Amino acid sequence: MLDHEYSLLLQRLSSKRGHESRFFAFADTVAAMAFRGSSECHGWMGIRYQTEALGPPNDIIIHVRMLDRSNVQQQEALGYVGVNLVHSAFFCKNPATEFVASLLENLSNERIEIDMIELSGPNFKDIDNRLLSLQLVQLGLSNAAMFAPCGKVLQPSEALYGKAVLIERGSFRPVTNVHVDMLEASKYMFIRDTIPKGQDCVTLAELTLSNLMSTGSIDMQDFLARVDTICSLGLTVIISNYPQFFRLISYLRRYTKEPIGLAMGVNTLLEVFNEKHYEKLEGGILESLGRLFRHKVQLFVYPMANKAFNEYVKLFNPPFDSTKVEADALITGANIPILPHLRMLHLYLLEQSAIISIEDYKPELLTIMSRDILQRIASKDPSWEEVVPKPAAELIKRRGLMHYGEGVSAIDLAGEKTSVVSEPQETPARRLH
Repeated sequence: MLDHEYSLLLQRLSSKRGHESRFFAFADTVAAMAFRGSSECHGWMGIRYQTEALGPPNDIIIHVRMLDRSNVQQQEALGYVGVNLVHSAFFCKNPATEFVASLLENLSNERIEIDMIELSGPNFKDIDNRLLSLQLVQLGLSNAAMFAPCGKVLQPSEALYGKAVLIERGSFRPVTNVHVDMLEASKYMFIRDTIPKGQDCVTLAELTLSNLMSTGSIDMQDFLARVDTICSLGLTVIISNYPQFFRLISYLRRYTKEPIGLAMGVNTLLEVFNEKHYEKLEGGILESLGRLFRHKVQLFVYPMANKAFNEYVKLFNPPFDSTKVEADALITGANIPILPHLRMLHLYLLEQSAIISIEDYKPELLTIMSRDILQRIASKDPSWEEVVPKPAAELIKRRGLMHYGEGVSAIDLAGEKTSVVSEPQETPARRLH
């Protein structure tokens, strides 16, 4: 649409006004709420424009979801977004920091969600669209953003629609052979035992916003380093604002009814059974687990050596039954030391194959901890390369990522936890000005 409309402008007006005018073309295609209702109210909006007469054009394309409950309100909200898009294209002085927030001028995130944004053209050659997508999640304009291995921003519905999904949550600071083995072993079992033969499966590595903000704010370079090293392995990355897994599942269910698998370590499973994370839910842990497992969802649990588990306990002090931790025993999804009053619930989920212990794992990887690897990278201890996938290790050395060679003092390990599932603070919908 932009190609057609912009070409017509140049064809009809360039010779007459091209030397004194800046041309632009605006286009949108929208499925708003119909008379009988619509399950998905969304649309694409874009602008192609010049910043100087006879200059090359720039493109801005966004995907929006309309959240109002009537067609008229949705039309009004789209009108605001369209006007904001045109105005911001021409008058936004710093696209890297101001553009995203300007799109919802006079609106709130209760009315419009923007889950994909892409800027291209000579004026944006220094703009990384992944950082803009991260801003969408930070500002509450979207709850998730996705990036292909090549770095291209993906629209979630196009990437996930009608496909089985396997997702691994982690800090990936850095990505290690444990992450790779966990995902590969989970995928093998997921495809073998759960997914119908011939069914497409999307594999995702997930970073949560709360994980990225574990030190109080987001370090953009650290964020890009994590994404780039994950993508070097050919994985698709998703950034989400869903600390709790059942909310992540609800998000994925917008786009697919096929099976969903979550690959995780024993420590993450222990946090899933941590009742403090569900104090704000009326039904507590029963409600959270009911919403998590209600539609073809399975947890694939990677085992943990006793030594590594003890280190985790010292760092994060999770609630667990210490009498069930045997010396030198391997801790799995089946024998994890759940508190006594939750054991029958855990047993039920095991019997239903909702929790599955990963079988084919590499024992030599069970003691690896990302925080130790990060310290070795900073001190240039060559042993770190043995536990980091080769493509990621080469990228870290070539670009000096993950504090490579800067010394241990350069690292901030505060809050370096594999998974955070606590309830986010309740905040009113923000109105952006």
